Amino acid sequence: MTRPHVSVVTGASAGVGRALARELGARGGRVALLARGQAGLDAAAAEIEDYGGEAMVLPTDVADADQVFAAAEAVVTRWGHIDLWINNAMATIFSRVWDVSPAEFKRVTEVTYLGQVNGTLAALPHMRAQNHGTIVQVGSALAYRSIPLQSAYCGAKAAVRGFTDSLRSELDHDSSAIRLTMVHLPAVNTPQFDWARSLMGAQPQPVPPIFSPHDVARQILRAADTGPREMWIGAPAVESILGTLAMPAIMDRMMARKAWDSQMGAPLGQDARPDNLFTPVDRDMGAEGRFGARTRDGVTGVAVGTVRIAMAAAGVAGLVGTGYLISQAARRR
Repeated sequence: MTRPHVSVVTGASAGVGRALARELGARGGRVALLARGQAGLDAAAAEIEDYGGEAMVLPTDVADADQVFAAAEAVVTRWGHIDLWINNAMATIFSRVWDVSPAEFKRVTEVTYLGQVNGTLAALPHMRAQNHGTIVQVGSALAYRSIPLQSAYCGAKAAVRGFTDSLRSELDHDSSAIRLTMVHLPAVNTPQFDWARSLMGAQPQPVPPIFSPHDVARQILRAADTGPREMWIGAPAVESILGTLAMPAIMDRMMARKAWDSQMGAPLGQDARPDNLFTPVDRDMGAEGRFGARTRDGVTGVAVGTVRIAMAAAGVAGLVGTGYLISQAARRR
């Protein structure tokens, strides 16, 4: 008898995490939901049950390692094992570097970077014991291509990359069957822009083009199923990553011009705007944000190995072409 598939999703109450929960529920598996906001967790669990899956609600602050380890133990106690752990929880702040306090930098780092470390450390003992399982780190194109006004978030996502690459080498050294993959996302229409802290006097918004969290979630699960080293989701993510690798200084100047105003929405009102940096905004925000009219349908993910093969082929073709032109010129002389 095949045992039921058990998944854990952090940041599951809203946005991409909420969309992931729905997709996993539609597969009929068991899904453990980790986030701080009870209202969003309860709504996500109800959706999973409606789709025919089984849900477990575990209110958890991923910045607290003890809470994350306790959640992992609760999952294994109830369901016996963990097949898939998706580290998706994040926090950000929209601000110039010099306006961000040390406490705010620390909090973004604890959630967005250490939250993924904590989730990985909580999953590994169980997966190592069974020599089976998949860990997915939800990254961003901003892990490669930093942009203005999100220094804390960009730094945290880049740190996740470094941590993940190191762990991957250690798993390879031990010939482990555990699969480790990282997905890098484009701009996504999620509620984070309605509850992220902003010190810019404007409502934050994603740098377009913007994609649906449901489409992105399907690509993340494709990565979980196939296990590439990395998957870059959406053409804008691929372009920004390759552009940074090829011409970082030019991309710096481009971001300075284009990625500043494009993150600024309507002016914030006089009333204090609640944000979720230190405490949850405990209401059901759902998966989608307020940019539906600007959201593109459909997105695909590209495994990094495929990109590198294409780049290598293009390089070889270029060398062959250059050699041919040189030989022809020599003959004419």
